[in-house]
Amino acid sequence: MDASTADLRTWLTGRLEALCACDSTSGEEDALRPVLLPLLAELGAEVVEQPVGPGRTNVLATWGRPRVLFSTHLDTVPPFLPPRLEGEILHGRGACDAKGQIMAQLGAVKRLLAEGAEGVAWLGVVGEETDSAGARAALGLADLLQDLRVLVNGEPTELKLATGQRGVQHLCLQCAGRAAHSGSPELGHDATWPLLDWLQRLRDLPRAADPQLGPEVWNLGLLQAGEALNSVPAAARADILLRSLPGSGFAEAVRRLAPPEGSLEVRLDEPPDRYPEIPGFEHAAMPFGSDAPALRALVPDRTVVLAGPGSIAVAHTLDEHLALADLEAGVGLNLRLAHHFLNA
Repeated sequence: MDASTADLRTWLTGRLEALCACDSTSGEEDALRPVLLPLLAELGAEVVEQPVGPGRTNVLATWGRPRVLFSTHLDTVPPFLPPRLEGEILHGRGACDAKGQIMAQLGAVKRLLAEGAEGVAWLGVVGEETDSAGARAALGLADLLQDLRVLVNGEPTELKLATGQRGVQHLCLQCAGRAAHSGSPELGHDATWPLLDWLQRLRDLPRAADPQLGPEVWNLGLLQAGEALNSVPAAARADILLRSLPGSGFAEAVRRLAPPEGSLEVRLDEPPDRYPEIPGFEHAAMPFGSDAPALRALVPDRTVVLAGPGSIAVAHTLDEHLALADLEAGVGLNLRLAHHFLNA
């Protein structure tokens, strides 16, 4: 490792540790400001802060008139896990999702500035892990970004460019019954059994797949029934999160397979999205969602890239981590992407 590479690793590691030491769980994103704002000042950025809610502020940094916009999110999922460096791996909440993305992007900006380049920007948004309020609010910054050629949205993709992302549907399945004493169950109607039968019918459905986006999958996240052990449940509910494909017929199948006492409510429906293939880069389907579909509206022709270091397999887990070599490779990937669009 030469001196310049060692210096960059030291700079990246120290600042990533400082970001990860801030508990910026969704709703508390402003906890990052004491570290993030001095970091952007160090890089000579012009900074615009956009309040989104109490304790929640989007941050836009620009260097010249932006043509390339790097973006990622400031919030993390709970629980907070303080950073610890073990050898060449940094562990902790946000290490790859998404404070590691912040440093991989700002590291690329640092390299671009050293080359004398300008025309780049960086955007940190709040709420990606919950309500995407920051992404929606960020569309109000469009007047400052009229010359954009691309949005590079940072998520842990193992350094591959996403071919797109599946949609998200929150489906609430409910069954109505009639309460009764557990000693006389024949006087009631248990709402649980028809719900469980309904779910089993859904488990038996064939799974759709898309060559660019992967399989359509659903997760039974919440299952609730009854109020007391010695009472027949009068109501039962299941909450499903579907990662949907274009033309998905899953919600209609849920309605079609419902029992007489069942009802369906669609509480969230975000459509799937496809991203352009950029020559010279490796691409792959990704199993997760992001703010990219909303934020790409900032780019006049909607060109977007979803990519970054780290693996989604460890994001949101108690073993979230990022290898320093991957962090440096993320800087290199973002630098290549910036060169591609700045020189286009």
